[in-house]
Amino acid sequence: MEKKKHSNTHKGAAILFFLFSLLFFVLFARFIQLQVTGVADGQVLAVKAEEKYKQKRTIEAKRGTIFDQNGEVLAQDMPSYTVVAVLDPKMTTDPDHPRHVVDPEKTAKKLAPLLKMDVDEVERILTKDAKQVEFGANGRNISYELKEKIEALNLPGIGFIRDTNRFYPNGDFASYVIGYAQKNDKNKTVGKMGIEKSLDKYLREKDGYVSFAGDVNGFRLPNSKETIIPPDNGANVYLTIDQKIQTFLEDAMNDVEKQYRPKKIIAIVADPKTGKILAMATRPSFDPNKRNIRNYFNDAISYPYEPGSTMKIFTLAAAINEGVYNGNEQYRSGYYKVGRNIIRDHNKVGWGTITFNEGVQRSSNVAFSILVKEKLGEDRFLQYLHRFHFDRKTGIDLPGEAVGQIHYKYPIERITTGFGQGTSVTPIQQIQAATAIANGGKMMKPYVIDRIVDPDTKKVIVKNEPEVVEQPITKETAQKVLDILETVVTSEKGTGRPYQIEGYRVAGKTGTAQIPSPHGGYLTGYQNYIFSFLGMAPKEDPRLIMYVAVQQPKLSYTETGAAPVSHIFTSVMKNSLQYLHIQPSSNLKTSKTKAKGIKIDSYIGRSTEEVVKELKEKRLVPVVIGNGQQVEEHIPISGDTVITGERVVLKTNGKTVMPDVRGWSLRDVMKVAELLKLHPSTKGNGYVVSQNIRPGSLVKKGDYLIVELEEPRKWKERMEQEQKEASRKKTDGPVE
Repeated sequence: MEKKKHSNTHKGAAILFFLFSLLFFVLFARFIQLQVTGVADGQVLAVKAEEKYKQKRTIEAKRGTIFDQNGEVLAQDMPSYTVVAVLDPKMTTDPDHPRHVVDPEKTAKKLAPLLKMDVDEVERILTKDAKQVEFGANGRNISYELKEKIEALNLPGIGFIRDTNRFYPNGDFASYVIGYAQKNDKNKTVGKMGIEKSLDKYLREKDGYVSFAGDVNGFRLPNSKETIIPPDNGANVYLTIDQKIQTFLEDAMNDVEKQYRPKKIIAIVADPKTGKILAMATRPSFDPNKRNIRNYFNDAISYPYEPGSTMKIFTLAAAINEGVYNGNEQYRSGYYKVGRNIIRDHNKVGWGTITFNEGVQRSSNVAFSILVKEKLGEDRFLQYLHRFHFDRKTGIDLPGEAVGQIHYKYPIERITTGFGQGTSVTPIQQIQAATAIANGGKMMKPYVIDRIVDPDTKKVIVKNEPEVVEQPITKETAQKVLDILETVVTSEKGTGRPYQIEGYRVAGKTGTAQIPSPHGGYLTGYQNYIFSFLGMAPKEDPRLIMYVAVQQPKLSYTETGAAPVSHIFTSVMKNSLQYLHIQPSSNLKTSKTKAKGIKIDSYIGRSTEEVVKELKEKRLVPVVIGNGQQVEEHIPISGDTVITGERVVLKTNGKTVMPDVRGWSLRDVMKVAELLKLHPSTKGNGYVVSQNIRPGSLVKKGDYLIVELEEPRKWKERMEQEQKEASRKKTDGPVE
């Protein structure tokens, strides 16, 4: 029995020895294989080892910044922070220095006011069954200043995750031009609208990194090689938008939106010499920081509609260019028959027999029907519609541009197109076409991107230049059109009288466009129109061109559609001309100026006393700035023609001091501002009643000169009252 047991033990030992030997040989064979091939389960072991021990740290890149034409920031990446709360008690290793939220109630009371949340809501978040929590939208993208305030509370368990956020410092400002960018599901900022979207390939950044061999704790191993891939920052974009002019526009549109609650407002300000868009805005708008968007289209370039009488500018230009327009020729206003259709003037009855010039001033539909049908001819007029590019997009460098549609199939459509009905165009098409009127016949392509620059090398990647896209009319025609359009604004019979700007000559045309009804025909009612104005100033050499359209404003029965439109046009145009230091028109009645003109000589380098005496002899009013003995500069300049009694401002080589401009006209104030290189800002109209820089104070280049003006009647009453007060004080003597 014992012998049999011993035999079984030997057999068991032999089997175990065999199994262990087999396992050893298998492992040894596997080891040899790995040594020879370096591959396991299809993966290279050297690579896997490197991945395990190689440490990689991200170097964040920055998305490109968007600037206005003067380098003011319109969109940029800003550091932002997300507030987090650690709730897991295991994170605390030292009870004296807790690293988790110990007292949710106390923490909630202190944290809630800073996050603008209810205390109960914060406490509910802090008592969740989780290791770490966030606080929703109120706790994301907070500023560095708010982060510091929270840190100062020394709340255990409250920490921050650093990130970057796309920030738009001006909020609701050129939002449809700039657009917006936001994080995608990979936490990358991507352009979603406007310039942010169309130039995303330039603005987009690419993070860099540094890699090195490290231990399991992430520390770099001695003598290990370091690899650095630098970050690739996004390119900076400079727009043609001018922040000051855009601000003038935004403020004026806000006023009109608040007062008249229109369905839409569209406005564009451009430089007709270059095609640069200086300002562009629409209502309703949105704040790119909040993305409270109601309309995803930029109506200034994407909304074709029947323009109304602003289209008459181009019909007039075509007739003059073809030599078929005689402004003194008379016609019968009221109605005009085209087949079985009757075209009527806007007052339904007309003004009797009047000249074509008066027809332009009164915006007579009949006058323009005759020009298209009888003077130009429908085929020739169609050629001019193509010349002014109303059949195609402008190609402006903004996404989403639409194109209008020329309806020219039926005889009535051909005629109504001449005064802006039937055919549709976009606001930007009208701006482009109008540059030909304001720029000597040369039509400029509109653009909003000035240049794109590499932020690291400062190399210009893309540079846009002014481009003449067509010359639909001659220089002489453009001047004649401007002359006639000025009378639309200045004539007692003109529809453009509300668009006058004191000190500047304005040329332009009003528009009242009907709105198609969804049920056919047009909407009816006092307010159901798109009221507009397309104007240029100063008329003698237009530096700015502006289009404003207001759709369906809430008007009182005593108001016309010109009220909201003119509020935007006159305030923006006036402020912009002054901001650009554009001299007021020398005299609005040029023919009289020539008849009674006094030519200004050059007084530079001459004795101040001598020049003052000479100017007085010519019955002009010298204004001396400084106490120097010689004249350095003067306005009006040599060669200018002035009238009797006009002020001539002389800057001497002495100290530059501010004159007393109270009682002066705006035109005279602008002379001083230009001569002393001041930034003028005005409030009101008429004559100066107050100035921010005291008379006799020293001034330097770049100072702001703010003057308040009153209408002549009010100013006269003020002067008379001051004289009475002065006289009474003299008579009464001092009061004890």
